[in-house]
Amino acid sequence: MTSGCHTKRQFLKEDLTVVHQREIAPRIFEMILAGQMVAEMEVGQFLHLRVPDPSKLLRRPISISEIDKEKGQVTIVYRVERAGTAILSGLATGDSVDTMGPQGNGFDLSFLVAGQRALLIGGGIGVPPLVETAKQLHAKGVAVTSVIGFATKDAVILEEKLRSYGDVYVTTDDGSYGRAGYVSTVVDELDWQPDAVYSCGAPGMLRYVDSKFENHPHAYLSMEARMACGMGACYACVVPHRHQDQAANQRVCEDGPVFETGTIVL
Repeated sequence: MTSGCHTKRQFLKEDLTVVHQREIAPRIFEMILAGQMVAEMEVGQFLHLRVPDPSKLLRRPISISEIDKEKGQVTIVYRVERAGTAILSGLATGDSVDTMGPQGNGFDLSFLVAGQRALLIGGGIGVPPLVETAKQLHAKGVAVTSVIGFATKDAVILEEKLRSYGDVYVTTDDGSYGRAGYVSTVVDELDWQPDAVYSCGAPGMLRYVDSKFENHPHAYLSMEARMACGMGACYACVVPHRHQDQAANQRVCEDGPVFETGTIVL
């Protein structure tokens, strides 16, 4: 089975400039960066950022949320987890970030045509890469439906941006906003079949998507993983492949982060 995803281009290394940064939800930050490598970016890829602190040796992989090639700007959205991302959240306009990218194989949108329907499924900090996906699909005339899930109302992000490109359903685990429950609560009730499915989120959510759309010809999972080198050399971010005729392990950074449903063991 082929990946059905964009072929990864040769990644670049560049000091990107911070254009703007703001906190959009508790511990969730949106950062806009500018640089020449934006011209090479594709939907679903990620950037590998060096934390400007000599004690932080490993780069941080962060998904691309929006791409503006005319302005040469890229938007990333990330959650502050520990000291490294906390340092990134303190960067201000004009600061530079040592960046490798764009990395990974992104979402394949090429086969869709105007009038078809796409289903986007995201959970928590997995929602950001769906924004550029929705934007590009909408520009192609594809009808976009997004189902996004969060733990609670305070954690909801990017709902309005997604609404610019199609219908949006929001679920919260505690029922404090939108539908109570998980994304599966809404997806299982849909009375239509999508021509393509794009998803990104926590492992539990991806297992659900993988199972429900295992035999769909165009259903994709975007994986998140801890990485070391980010170039496929260290094998720190591997996931097992389901098919014995394929390599035993797939590297999220190099072979992913996007995989077809039914191809990897979650």
